[in-house]
Amino acid sequence: MVAAGPLLTACGGSGGSSGGSGGKTVTFGSNAAVPQPKGAYVNVFAAAKKATGITVKPNWVDHNTFQQNISSYLQGNPDDVFNWFAGERMQFFAGQGLASDVDDVWKTIGPHYTDAMKAQSKAPDGHYYLVPFDYYPWAVFYSKSLWKKKGYSVPTTWDEYIALAKKMKGDGITPIAFTNKDGWPSMGTFDYLNMRINGFDFHIDLMRKGEKWNTPQVKAVFDQWRELIPYYSPGFAGQTWQEGAQALVNQKAGMMVLGLDQIGTIFTGDKAADLGLFAFPEINPKYGQTAVEAPVDGFMVSKSPKNRDGVDKLLSYLGTAPAQQLWLGTNPADIATASGVDTSKYTQPQKDAAKLITGAKSLSQFMDRDTRPDFADPVMIPAIQKFLNSPGEIASILSNVDKQAKTIWASGS
Repeated sequence: MVAAGPLLTACGGSGGSSGGSGGKTVTFGSNAAVPQPKGAYVNVFAAAKKATGITVKPNWVDHNTFQQNISSYLQGNPDDVFNWFAGERMQFFAGQGLASDVDDVWKTIGPHYTDAMKAQSKAPDGHYYLVPFDYYPWAVFYSKSLWKKKGYSVPTTWDEYIALAKKMKGDGITPIAFTNKDGWPSMGTFDYLNMRINGFDFHIDLMRKGEKWNTPQVKAVFDQWRELIPYYSPGFAGQTWQEGAQALVNQKAGMMVLGLDQIGTIFTGDKAADLGLFAFPEINPKYGQTAVEAPVDGFMVSKSPKNRDGVDKLLSYLGTAPAQQLWLGTNPADIATASGVDTSKYTQPQKDAAKLITGAKSLSQFMDRDTRPDFADPVMIPAIQKFLNSPGEIASILSNVDKQAKTIWASGS
């Protein structure tokens, strides 16, 4: 994959500080090289300097490049703080000793967070390794004005979803803006299909244990998925999610399964009010629509930060409602994790997203966060891409995935 930004390497020293010496500069490895949310971070870092006296020296890297190089980066000479994710992705690096705990920070920010958010920030050893900053749901998004013009109604069941897709196709609209050049967007569709067909518990076990990939339950997910392919964007394998979201804005497509964190950066300004969303439809009535994919983004600390005192001051600020409120004011594609944020200032999509998340019985983190990083991207991205290109080969694909999963989990961490 061609990198859209610099390689992930440390951006340099921490202003001459070391260990806990209390220097004034903290280096920050960020996966936000694109204009937004980069601009939102710039604003927050400026506010952080006023509030704490700490200057943040960011190392901007393209999102995909960041993820692909994170392991070697953390084993080298990483920045003091870096963007990362809750769930297995956080726990994996904590377990490898490639991150230091942030227990002292949590002594300050703890009252601002729910027990559920605290749990998302801990590793199995009982220590905190993440300061959560924002989160967002994956849902089915659409243009409200297009739907009003066409008289479309929100589907709640699979049959209604397929019927709507057929109607859209008949109206000359691409029913589902599915684009998968980057590989990871399709993971969200798999997660929802699996949770809707087999339930949340089965899905999480599948992600975390590496077992049962070559089973009728998982095959059923891909058999269901096959029904959607005729309604996908032509040439979807070579298109980015940005192209798919633009098709939604331009009313060339009717629906798109994506995260608010992504599509919210396309539906901006006056267009934000036109962005509607609904929960992925029910397939198995036993499980309904109770599970929602809601990835939590936040900050971790490298194993040996050069400015530990500065890191703690910075993260204690970023873990507050004012910092997150400022961020959301520039980047209204997420929801704050800390309590105390003025939700009346949320855009309508943010309010709809918050309602979807708070109404959920179970929250997943996304495939590449709920499972091991050495399984998600290297194994599942090519497996799903192969399925989408050759749906009839799912039996051999799942057999291969199962063998790789067993090998990876047998190797430990």
